[in-house]
Amino acid sequence: MEHFVVSARKYRPQTFKDVVGQQAITNTLLNAIENHHLAQALLFCGPRGVGKTSCARILAKMINSDGTEQEGEDFSFNIFELDAASNNSVDDIRNLTDQVRIPPQVGKYKVYIIDEVHMLSQAAFNAFLKTLEEPPKHCIFILATTEKHKIIPTILSRCQIFDFKRITVKDAKEYLKYIAEEQGIEAEDDALHIIAQKADGAMRDALSIFDRVVSFSGKRLTRQAVTENLNVLDYETYFKSTDLILENNIPELLIHFNQILSKGFEGQHFITGLASHFRDLMVCKNQSTVELLEVGDETKEKYLLQAQKASMDFLIKAIDLANDCDLKYKNSKNQRLLVELCLMQLASITFDGEKKNSKNYIIPASYFKAKGIEPIKVQRPTSASSPKTVPASSPQSPKETEEKVSQNLSTSLADKEEVPKTPIPKVNINIPKKVTSGLSLKSIRAKKEHSLKQIEVEPSMDDMPKDDFTEEQLLKVWNEFVEDLQKKGKFNLASILSIDTPKLKDQTIHLAYPNETNKVEVERSQYPLMSFIRKRLNNFSINLAIEVNEEIEKQYAFTTREKFEKLNEKNPMLDVLRKTFDLDI
Repeated sequence: MEHFVVSARKYRPQTFKDVVGQQAITNTLLNAIENHHLAQALLFCGPRGVGKTSCARILAKMINSDGTEQEGEDFSFNIFELDAASNNSVDDIRNLTDQVRIPPQVGKYKVYIIDEVHMLSQAAFNAFLKTLEEPPKHCIFILATTEKHKIIPTILSRCQIFDFKRITVKDAKEYLKYIAEEQGIEAEDDALHIIAQKADGAMRDALSIFDRVVSFSGKRLTRQAVTENLNVLDYETYFKSTDLILENNIPELLIHFNQILSKGFEGQHFITGLASHFRDLMVCKNQSTVELLEVGDETKEKYLLQAQKASMDFLIKAIDLANDCDLKYKNSKNQRLLVELCLMQLASITFDGEKKNSKNYIIPASYFKAKGIEPIKVQRPTSASSPKTVPASSPQSPKETEEKVSQNLSTSLADKEEVPKTPIPKVNINIPKKVTSGLSLKSIRAKKEHSLKQIEVEPSMDDMPKDDFTEEQLLKVWNEFVEDLQKKGKFNLASILSIDTPKLKDQTIHLAYPNETNKVEVERSQYPLMSFIRKRLNNFSINLAIEVNEEIEKQYAFTTREKFEKLNEKNPMLDVLRKTFDLDI
């Protein structure tokens, strides 16, 4: 079997022109070599698979080239690669610094490429500082890392830093298209675009995915084969979902979602892709933002066509609902129901059904005529002497409407003096300047003062009835009020009013309570209490006097001995039981 070389190695860039998507960095390095302005310590940082190590090897090869070497010369004797992930101790760095002192046997420079330099230990970094700051003239260090934030600042300050960016989908797709042509593979544009998107900015990952898909589908790459092999949702899935949403077809939409789940996809993967699809549709609504759409030409036409069906308000609301569903997905106990509910809400955005619209629209006269109803004519007073009747709504041409408006305007101006001027009555509305919270102490105090003022504002007692009544009648009315409170669910106030029996002395009801809290509660509700008693007894000169008697509270504070004696008075056999079994109290 012939040995197979993966595309990531076979098509590794050999010159700076072959490097994909890093033109700014390659131009900088080329100019630095030509102008002899190359730093002795370089730091290449960026995400995986964007060409850091490839650029380091190309640079090491170029600075040793003088034009007399043979083609394919790689200067392997002058290039030393060190993997800091496995050689991260102080001893490894000391061995490196010892080798640095020896000049190269072939070429001008010795290049040390330290990959994953952020894996070095703190002690190894410190041991490397002096050599990195003042290396020999024949030595150049190239450090590569994917996590620049883990490198100590003293190392960063001694290096010239180059930030490699993620490779765009467009650049990755063009390079994959070039490789497909080199290998004689027929590939659809959308298929290469899906591979480039799946790579997420890493060219090495894109080449690995390309090899895998080629092994699956052979010499012809189709969009369907790529989506099936990579287990990704196709564009057609989201186009169909959006069409069902715009048609308000909830049953078919739920069946479509069930088919997606049956293929092994997660609901969150589908809903995030749907949100991205809505974003792409919104981008297509404006010609200036269409370039933000990173899809193939054929798919772009489909996006532009579907974007015409969806309004901007719908897309903004849909993106908000899909994003909210994505945020709630991980914490949801029933994730499928969450996505289905989101889909039903999406399909209901443009669905009016029989629900009333909250906006105030003028109903045209044609609507009533279509129902067989004659429009009602309304009377509009244009002058005091000659009122005119105008139909509520009648279809007219713009020219007729303009002439009629002009005629009415001139008529109203001519009759302006005849219209009687009716004085508009002034209405004084007393609005409270400040509203306090019902939970604050200030509001409770204000409520109490308001209740007291209401009692004070009552009419003069001289004109009100003052029928005689007995204390028994008072107790009966008092109990009726307590029972009414219990029916209304105000058990706390009812129990407080039942603590003491009201006593009547000279048209004044006297109450005694064991603490200040009970007194405050009764005072807070004394207005409805006194109104009830005065009306039932037909005597409006009755007053209420409340005092606090701590002796009453003491009556309820029984000790263990007092409780036993109280119970023993009712049943003397308790003491016989205690003595028989020698029980303690």
